[in-house]
Amino acid sequence: MSSTYDRSRLRTVHLVPLTAFDSSGKLNLDVQAQHIDRMRRAGIRVYMPAAGTSEFHSLSADEIVSLVQVTRQAAGFEAQIFAPVGLQLDHAIDVGRRSLEAGATGVMFMPFTHPYLCNVGVADYYRTVIDALRCPTLIYKKSPIPSDQLLLEMADNPHVVGIKYAENNLHDFRKVVLADGDRIEWLCGSAERFAPYYLLAGSTGYTTGAGNICPHLTLAMHAAFSAGAYAEGMRYQQQILPIEDFRAREQDSFNISMLKHAMQRLGFDFGLPRAPQRRLSAADEAAIDELTDRVLAVERELEREAVRVGLVPAE
Repeated sequence: MSSTYDRSRLRTVHLVPLTAFDSSGKLNLDVQAQHIDRMRRAGIRVYMPAAGTSEFHSLSADEIVSLVQVTRQAAGFEAQIFAPVGLQLDHAIDVGRRSLEAGATGVMFMPFTHPYLCNVGVADYYRTVIDALRCPTLIYKKSPIPSDQLLLEMADNPHVVGIKYAENNLHDFRKVVLADGDRIEWLCGSAERFAPYYLLAGSTGYTTGAGNICPHLTLAMHAAFSAGAYAEGMRYQQQILPIEDFRAREQDSFNISMLKHAMQRLGFDFGLPRAPQRRLSAADEAAIDELTDRVLAVERELEREAVRVGLVPAE
């Protein structure tokens, strides 16, 4: 329930940028900076570098901090940048502190991967990290723990500014939003497939991976729903769904590899995802090329329109 952070900055699309690797598997920060600059010019203002679609679990602490730093440098001083924290308690505090020094606005708690969880232990973990960092904080919910009741308790903390909610029970989501009483922001963590329904239930923004490919398209979708133009918003969603449906195949296992291959259609080489992410077959790659070209045709039309009306500068 932050009294100082401007929560309205979160009421938009939150990009989880892909992480660029070179041929040896190391960070390619030049490509990363070029990509973030492209996202900035398209109008993206909230970034979650090194989070889930950015391959959080395969990144070292140093790599996370480097990605935060390059995102700040390329996105500019007005961008909202939330660094992912999780895993061991000391690791979370260390990454959080160093990311804030590197330019992060705040941090986001990643979903827990630990076994034997309970809300009591999770609450202790959250509070310890928050007390150490004392910065704008998001909590990412993707499983029954943290419970909705714990999230409501955490909303009393002055550093907690929002919840990235990705357990797709919309009835429960609506109930917890109403129970909160507008203390914090409630955000869709399940991207464009579910965003329209979260927005109707009280979400004010959503995360995107598809936005790495089509930022103008997902921003247009958010703008339409925010203006109450639901039919237009659903039309934009329908144009993004080929990407999202492909990523969702086989328990979402195409999430990262699909997007990394699709970036080649834009002239970016992001390298292969790190193990244990899926490798694509030749048939997969051909299908991705075909659907990406269709999405990019719409994206480029929207980009031209944005330039024409002065929303973004001409290249």
